[in-house]
Amino acid sequence: MRVTFLGTGDAIGTPKIGCNCDHCMQAWKERKERLRTSLLIETGSRHLLIDTTPDLRRQLLDAGSPHIDAGIWTHGHYDHFMGYGDFYRVQKPPAMYAAPEVLEYCTEVFSFLPSPRIPVLPYQPFPLFDLTITLFPVTHPGAPTYGLRIESDDSVLVYSSDTLREIPRKSIDCMRGADLLILDAMAPSHLTISKHMNYTDALDLADELKPKNLRMVHLSHMVSWDQPHSAYDRETFDLGLR
Repeated sequence: MRVTFLGTGDAIGTPKIGCNCDHCMQAWKERKERLRTSLLIETGSRHLLIDTTPDLRRQLLDAGSPHIDAGIWTHGHYDHFMGYGDFYRVQKPPAMYAAPEVLEYCTEVFSFLPSPRIPVLPYQPFPLFDLTITLFPVTHPGAPTYGLRIESDDSVLVYSSDTLREIPRKSIDCMRGADLLILDAMAPSHLTISKHMNYTDALDLADELKPKNLRMVHLSHMVSWDQPHSAYDRETFDLGLR
């Protein structure tokens, strides 16, 4: 299982439009970006997309224009699903999986792009390609939101892009034993964000879960480019190579 970070930024990305903070100015000077957070999972010859961001066209071009065989929506916020329309006249829109309430909301917006839409219940593992996937609820006020546990024969990926630290205990149990743990860390430690973890929150959760590898995503322009454990756009992980 190969994991590619298509984007690692928050809803507005980095650099932020019109911002002259040190981190945004460094981004302009060094010609680097954080696109909106999304993952590409490769298993065998199949490609699974986690969330369809407004940057989807750029992200797929940067990844070499892979054919997307299926996708999962974690929740119905703009920065996580509104790019689905980029499949129009590019490829047959892929089947999308999500919790029922997420699927209903996102499907209504993209009724002009018919494709299979498969509801998935939380805490109930389901097979997809040669993977086993479990959705687990997290705490992201304003929208029902789910993290993912993705298991192959020899590796485990756990992902939660948008959440507060106060995650249901049953979901915490789903997050254990990860070869790669990917967590929301939207803000530096000195800031408190109402719907997201900051750096200290993410470190605290990772310390409880004890993954083999840790990467942080959904990073705002307030986060420095050299923050430890930060993922970067187009970074890849080959899991299962032990």
